[in-house]
Amino acid sequence: MAVEEVPTITIPVIDISGDVANNLSLRPQIARDLNAACRSPGFFQIVGHDVPASLQTRVFNTIAQFYALPPAKKLALRRELSGRGYEAIGSQTLDEFPDRKEGFMIGPELPPGDGFLEGPNLWPEESDCPGFRATMEEYFAAMRRLSVRMFRLLATSLDLDVHYFDEFVDSRDSISMCRAHKYPPADTAMAKKSRGVGAHTDFGAMTLLLQDDLGGLEVLHRPTETWHSVPCIKGAYVVNIGDMMERWTNGRYTSTVHRVASPVSSKDRYSVAFFNEGRLKQVIDCIPTCLELNEGAPIYPPVTVEAHLRKRYEDSYKGNPIKG
Repeated sequence: MAVEEVPTITIPVIDISGDVANNLSLRPQIARDLNAACRSPGFFQIVGHDVPASLQTRVFNTIAQFYALPPAKKLALRRELSGRGYEAIGSQTLDEFPDRKEGFMIGPELPPGDGFLEGPNLWPEESDCPGFRATMEEYFAAMRRLSVRMFRLLATSLDLDVHYFDEFVDSRDSISMCRAHKYPPADTAMAKKSRGVGAHTDFGAMTLLLQDDLGGLEVLHRPTETWHSVPCIKGAYVVNIGDMMERWTNGRYTSTVHRVASPVSSKDRYSVAFFNEGRLKQVIDCIPTCLELNEGAPIYPPVTVEAHLRKRYEDSYKGNPIKG
């Protein structure tokens, strides 16, 4: 009996330096590459961006400094107080195992609001973690700018006006979140019965992830139900499409199942994910240029960003709800 060959899944690498340089002649090819990657596998990596390598290094150093704080100081900033801040190991469950990671989340520094995920950030004392707030705020601003650039390229890839998503991702009411994660090392036996992050699709529209060199991020090839590693490229951002964008594009762009394996290593693994979740009151309805994919009809009913996010967060934080 022939053994079924496991496919090799290639995660495309897209150079966006032409867009960063404002070279209009290169943008159409970048948009075509983006279109192909968003259709399948729904994951790609970008290089040639304008986030400084020195800032990326400072972010990794400062989050390692934060996670080295005593547990009591971290728990004083726990997420349950404001919807942002610190998450202990096991706070979130995305498949059969509770996630084996610590997390710290920030968003736009705004006054308390009554919308989901709105409100002020929580910060450690400067004396406990010197430079943490300044570095995270600098990185957050740089990532928000990069995410706006990526949404403009995404609009171009969908034959839309380049500024189609601007109000969604770059308005006063746009909710962006930056989550820094630490994954403690595991031995081989523990890695087989735990996950850094369980199998899931991302909730929002687009994710930009900076990962260190330990690896562990894996994507699912649905036809064969096989898992494939995302290579570590120093300084690159792993980009993937989330559930909201799959709905918005009528299924043209793919929200791919992925997970993080517990690192079998003597070192901690670190990653930083940026999510531009958009305006809470935005209605996610089929984009006009994507209607042809279902005989001219939307696959999904309209939903607001807030309703969609609330449902997904509630499902993954069972018994440990998000405030707001």
